[in-house]
Amino acid sequence: MDVQTLTYLIVGLSFALYIGIAIWTKAGSTKEFYVAGGGVPPVMNGMATAADWMSAASFISLAGIISFAGYDGSVYLMGWTGGYVLLALCMAPYLRKFGKFTVPDFIGERYYSQAARTVAVVCAIFICFTYIAGQMRGVGVVFSRFLEVEVDTGVYIGMAVVFFYAVLGGMKGITYTQVAQYCVLIFAFMVPAIFLSVMMTGHVLPQIGFGAELIDAAGNGTGVYLLDKLDGLSTELGLAPYTDGSKSMIDVFAITAALMVGTAGLPHVIVRFFTVPRVKDARSSAGWALVFIAIMYTTVPALAAFSRVNMIETINGTDGKGVAHEQAPGWVQNWEKTGLIKWEDKNADGLMYYGKGKIEDAAAPNEMKIDNDIIVLATPEIANLPAWVIALVAAGGLAAALSTSAGLLLVISTSVSHDLMKKGFAPNISDKQELLYARIAAAVGIVIAGYFGVNPPGFVAAVVAFAFGLAASSLFPAIVMGIFSKKMNKEGAIAGMVAGLAFTTCYIVYFKFVNPTGNIPANWLFGISPEGIGMIGMIVNFVVAALVAKLTAAVPAHVEAMVDSIRFPKGAGEASDH
Repeated sequence: MDVQTLTYLIVGLSFALYIGIAIWTKAGSTKEFYVAGGGVPPVMNGMATAADWMSAASFISLAGIISFAGYDGSVYLMGWTGGYVLLALCMAPYLRKFGKFTVPDFIGERYYSQAARTVAVVCAIFICFTYIAGQMRGVGVVFSRFLEVEVDTGVYIGMAVVFFYAVLGGMKGITYTQVAQYCVLIFAFMVPAIFLSVMMTGHVLPQIGFGAELIDAAGNGTGVYLLDKLDGLSTELGLAPYTDGSKSMIDVFAITAALMVGTAGLPHVIVRFFTVPRVKDARSSAGWALVFIAIMYTTVPALAAFSRVNMIETINGTDGKGVAHEQAPGWVQNWEKTGLIKWEDKNADGLMYYGKGKIEDAAAPNEMKIDNDIIVLATPEIANLPAWVIALVAAGGLAAALSTSAGLLLVISTSVSHDLMKKGFAPNISDKQELLYARIAAAVGIVIAGYFGVNPPGFVAAVVAFAFGLAASSLFPAIVMGIFSKKMNKEGAIAGMVAGLAFTTCYIVYFKFVNPTGNIPANWLFGISPEGIGMIGMIVNFVVAALVAKLTAAVPAHVEAMVDSIRFPKGAGEASDH
């Protein structure tokens, strides 16, 4: 059976599974739609949380970033992993005890202010739209390569599937669908990693193979370790050694911190901890999710390194001088059709060459433009793995993108129906009407997300950095102060969110859009790049909030008592809208 037929089969079966689960778990109330009825077992919630967390960015992009950036790419691995730990330890149990449906709901109630709730809604919707547009585009890329349809057609198919199970099942349907999607994506990610580890190092566990000695075709040790091999290849190609970093220590720290606090403030992950029966279960599911996430995240550096060695050697040939384009490996030709690999014969010798060279240097001109995002998807083809592995990876990439899209879509729908309508403009609507508004909002949300998936703005990468900075400088401080500070009042929280948001927005917009040519370390504040400025925005938020709180009215006694009850998370904390 050929690759395309296998891909249709495996992807089709996975889609049928997701839709079947959605029909089986159809939500019949707002509680089921928003928090799955609050009855999800911890282990299953841990799997669903892991699937929600590991989006197309984790499955498709993270290994690509590390593969091409080497040591510098590790900031994303550290930041995203640390962000989840921060969320699990410092926020999840307390938010679960509070017992509301959404992050804006928590901020609105804790700071006894509709204005605070509205600011939080705006932040949540912007963050979610930024992410879901990227997920939809990822779906289109996977379809365009493996099912041989247009990227736009792939986006439409992804929209239809997500629309069906998110709008019908709500959080209840999404939760159980995400459990299935986690199983698909982790299996799809680990299989090629294990294949490569065995083929290149003789070790079954990629985590061990990452630091092991490479073997030859006969299975004998070569005396060369994987990372030493990569350092040597990189130097030969005129690139910086793979294990060396080019970023300053302050920028590495800032980016890691911004990713940590930004991801810990992501509303679509936080809401997952409202779906378990008890506070104890929130802690337990956080632990299980960390285990499930760690399986992939500890494998990512190994897969990135294995793939980079194979990629360089298949393009440049065993002698390192390049391969004739007409004799290019099949994976290069396949991905050239998508436009994600481009070759320009700069020295007119008919040979492809990947590396860093000058056009006047005929021996080593840089002729290949390779998109970071293809590494995981192309790895099975690069390594000549069986056709079913290639099909499985396609299904895994789709599962990762669709699982996160559904979670983000739900946050958008609940922010509109619950936080804007029920808690704001139409407080007297019935449960049935609120559920209808939620489904309409989800439908509108996916249409908008699909539009940006089909017509992605030219500054998608910049907007992603903006989203992390936005979450870090707005929602995260407000949530942390809401849990751990009885003295933080509504004026302080609102001022802090606005100040942190404004500072971060201005900094990123200036360097990404207004003056992109000036986006160099010499011009950055304290040497911190736009990707890391969310850390400073967070500090601005905390400082402004503390100063304003000192100068304004004290927090009402009943709110202080509520904060005390949150900080000692005993009991169920039943999620409700009352």
